[in-house]
Amino acid sequence: MTSDPDPTRPVLDAGTIAFAGRCFDLARGGHTAELEDLVAQGVPPNLTNDKGDTLLILASYHGHHATAAMLLARGADPDRYNDRGQTALAAASFKGAEQVVAALLDGGADVNACAPGGRTALMVAAMFDRTGIVDLLLERGADPDLTDAEGRRAIDLAMAMKAYGTPRRLEAASAARSGG
Repeated sequence: MTSDPDPTRPVLDAGTIAFAGRCFDLARGGHTAELEDLVAQGVPPNLTNDKGDTLLILASYHGHHATAAMLLARGADPDRYNDRGQTALAAASFKGAEQVVAALLDGGADVNACAPGGRTALMVAAMFDRTGIVDLLLERGADPDLTDAEGRRAIDLAMAMKAYGTPRRLEAASAARSGG
């Protein structure tokens, strides 16, 4: 028999766990109206699963801009990150969900947010050659010269991943920021 390392944490019954799982499934599936009804009834808009994924991160990763916008309007924190240091903005950038990226930025997401030492959405979009998202993030103020924990900028990550469309954009943005 093992004991819970945090004895102050409430023990959840199977029904509560199943209900929370349903909420996460609604976010993954983009069931905006049904999820909005539950949030209106008291489900926290920042409900987080055992991996640190919020409803907003899941909706964003799965490309559901209407669900993301609703969660933001209901108070979801756009800059929370999960246990892997990923924000909703980085998740949407990874998946190439440009409408979600726009909704997150419109809803107050910090264009340069990331976990300490982590990767920004610009870095993620650059790595996977998401040129439209890179352009959008740069237009909204993303800093192309920020570095990750290993000291790599978005352009370094893009080149390492053999992305073809993003390095030129990043180079131009970096030069423009430095006045060159």
